[in-house]
Amino acid sequence: MPTTLAESLRQAGHRLTRPRLAVLQVLERQEEGLSPQDIWEQAQTLYPPLGLVTVYRTLALLDDLGLADRVHSAQDRHAYASASADRHHLICSSCHSLVDFPCQGLDGLVAAVQERTGFQITEHLLELIGICPACQQAAQSRSESTSTFHHPPQESLHE
Repeated sequence: MPTTLAESLRQAGHRLTRPRLAVLQVLERQEEGLSPQDIWEQAQTLYPPLGLVTVYRTLALLDDLGLADRVHSAQDRHAYASASADRHHLICSSCHSLVDFPCQGLDGLVAAVQERTGFQITEHLLELIGICPACQQAAQSRSESTSTFHHPPQESLHE
């Protein structure tokens, strides 16, 4: 079984060009999903002539091969993350960040769904959407700064 995206791409019969390798290296070292623009910017440090169109084409190929996941988030934005057999993502509805997370305990649910539906489930994708800790903290800070109402000093009645 291939251990890297590059090996998987080769095994699927595709050439491993320098631009593709740069995109693969960015995806493999990230635990969070990245936009195509972010991938392009990071991959340019590895291969400066890389074009954004090549990034999009490479991501589409990886998605078609099941080697990368295209994950949709709010406002029709999307990000890509390196795929694993069973994928689990947390998506922030505020900043649109995507984070992979380990998820144990779904085996029983998958087995029950297979039994009830007759489907043979070969993989799954779980996306949980919420608000990340950084956005929660930012919202709390904004809330605290707007709720602090300063009363003007009252005039003394004893003057």
